Amino acid sequence: MEELLVTREELIQLFENQIIEDSGRGWIMEGKVVDIVALHDIEPKFLQDVTNAKFYKLIIKGNK
Repeated sequence: MEELLVTREELIQLFENQIIEDSGRGWIMEGKVVDIVALHDIEPKFLQDVTNAKFYKLIIKGNK
């Protein structure tokens, strides 16, 4: 499995440029299923909004 670390702004650009697409069953990038994990600088129990992370890890799993 390949992993990429991107900023929030880079992730938004990937969606806007349709490099990552929502298939309705998951996210697809270059024909492969992608998991998106929010990376926060604070303890998980204090999280209020998972969409407000500074960085995200993209885990490229395999074919759709």
